[in-house]
Amino acid sequence: MLPSHFSASNYGIFACVVIFALLYFLVYFNTKTRNSNLPGICSKHPDKGNLEDMQDAGSLHEFLTNLHKEYGPLASFWWGKQLVVSLASPKLFDEIKVLFDRPKYLFEAYVDFTGPRSIQFMNGAEGRKRRHLMDEGFSHTAVAYYYDDFVRVATDVSEKWASQPSEQHIPLVQDMIALSMKAIVLSALGDGMRDEQQLLKMSEAYSICWREEEEALKGNLPEEGDGRMEKFAENREYLRRIIKDVIRKRRDQKDKKDQIFLDSLMDADFIDEEELVTQTMTFWVGGFHTTGNTLAWCLYFLATHEEVQEKLYQEFVDVLGEETITAQILPQLKFCRQVTDETMRCSVLAPWAARYADYDIQIGEHVIPKQTPMIIALGVVLKDEDVWPDPDKFDPERFNAEETKKRHPMAFQPFGFAGKRKCPGYRFSYAEVAVVLSVLLRRFKIHLVEGQVVEPEHMLVTKPKAEIWITVTKR
Repeated sequence: MLPSHFSASNYGIFACVVIFALLYFLVYFNTKTRNSNLPGICSKHPDKGNLEDMQDAGSLHEFLTNLHKEYGPLASFWWGKQLVVSLASPKLFDEIKVLFDRPKYLFEAYVDFTGPRSIQFMNGAEGRKRRHLMDEGFSHTAVAYYYDDFVRVATDVSEKWASQPSEQHIPLVQDMIALSMKAIVLSALGDGMRDEQQLLKMSEAYSICWREEEEALKGNLPEEGDGRMEKFAENREYLRRIIKDVIRKRRDQKDKKDQIFLDSLMDADFIDEEELVTQTMTFWVGGFHTTGNTLAWCLYFLATHEEVQEKLYQEFVDVLGEETITAQILPQLKFCRQVTDETMRCSVLAPWAARYADYDIQIGEHVIPKQTPMIIALGVVLKDEDVWPDPDKFDPERFNAEETKKRHPMAFQPFGFAGKRKCPGYRFSYAEVAVVLSVLLRRFKIHLVEGQVVEPEHMLVTKPKAEIWITVTKR
């Protein structure tokens, strides 16, 4: 019973307060329950969350491997102050394959290089519009124009290797990254970019910028007075000036004899010069690192698996003879595709992708609150022994037609998450890898220099921690 001095009005106020408090408790409890019901680890720091745990693990991929080993295919953690959910099973991937939007929060380390208007950061209708445009620029027909560039850069490397003594130690990663840079510059900016000195300078400028972005991702931020940001800005602006110069020349050119990536964007009335520069920089990031490292890993695996190397060589001889690959012939090189796919799986080339939803979304038995970043732990699945028996073994036969049918279709997504945001340049990458391998393997046998321990470094793209040294003998 209420005290006698309570009036009717006081009673009404009291009742409202009680009801409000009850509603607040129910909403708060429900929210905390939804979050706390998600399996995973608690934040260890009010500002850093579990970022130090990631650093201790060595990389985000290695952190996620440990996280999912303990908590299962759906697990949560804290990226700074932000709750993040990670998914690591083909079935869960399938449940969110319709999502298009990417959480910008997880990719902020790269915005200084590509620019905020990159397709990497565009969501919703604007993102879809640009994605459709890029799909046209990387269509089967469009990629066919780049085959001659791939043959040129592969032949340049072939001639370089042939001119060296047979026991010469060759820096595999360096040569494949340089080859890939040439291919991406030629296809993006055209034949005017064949000057070796300019290509070298562009490659050095790009490397300086990319190293700075990777250091930032590791948490190694520049300090006042150390000159790192000034050096980064100087080299970024050098690359931007080159792209702008090509744009101006391309617009003044009436009869174009070649087709380049910029052409697919320049005709769009909703893309200005600043965005043309931004999307070209994005194209470099997407095509340069993935393909260059794919080639390095692929030749490393072939050097350590002689029987696979010989089987691939024989396919090139049987299908191509002395001819070069064309877009029409590429589908016939089935074992080459198997080798490429197994390379991307075994190296965990692309360790993760990310999405978010604008609404609460049911995934498995859990409700993920809207706007929560969701990491698609591609690399964890690529090494899941329940999906890939003996997962560390390099075995291209995993990707023959019979074995592929046995797996969930979402088990292998090497170009990022499937659906509407799969990397638009996947045809470009497959074509470049096949052309380069066909040129090099028909001329040389590849051998690994003994005594090396080759280890991966899992960044946005997985690369070898140190140079891989090979020798070659002429066939």
